[in-house]
Amino acid sequence: MKLIVGLGNPGRAYAQTRHNAGWLVLDEIARRYGAVLRRSWRRPVQSAKVSQEGREPLLLAKPLTYMNRSGTVLRALMRSAGLTAKDLIVVTDDVNLPLGKMRIRPGGSAGGHNGMKSVIEHLGSETFVRVRIGVGEQEQGQHLKDHVLERMSAGDRQVLADTASRAAEAVDHLLTHSVDSAMNQYN
Repeated sequence: MKLIVGLGNPGRAYAQTRHNAGWLVLDEIARRYGAVLRRSWRRPVQSAKVSQEGREPLLLAKPLTYMNRSGTVLRALMRSAGLTAKDLIVVTDDVNLPLGKMRIRPGGSAGGHNGMKSVIEHLGSETFVRVRIGVGEQEQGQHLKDHVLERMSAGDRQVLADTASRAAEAVDHLLTHSVDSAMNQYN
């Protein structure tokens, strides 16, 4: 089984923000697989299991602990499912990439991203696949927090919706082929 996790923040105030790019992609993946994400009664997460004939089962998850504490629920979810870091794909926003760009990597550091720091800290590993979705840098003089948590313009939302579609396609590709193949085709 593979676990695909989208990082984001719960609540209406964060729904249209750059920081929820991971959730946007996960919602698109769930839509493509016909999965309905449901709130767990045991932990703060929305998840769905996906089984398709001839393919490895998937667990889709959106931690509801806020971005900076994503690793706590992720570690518990992985333990209960018997998964390790090699079974994990994390989708998240990245201010170091231009809006709409995507980067797939087989591992690496948190790159200053607090959600990724939490995941790495709680898993004790940097060796898991990540799909980073570019949300662009903040304007000069703007605080990073304000940039990632402000509501996006309609144009930026459309760019991210198009990127979410490409990212869902890329995740499917890496599941059926390999990380290297997905990197070559989608980076």
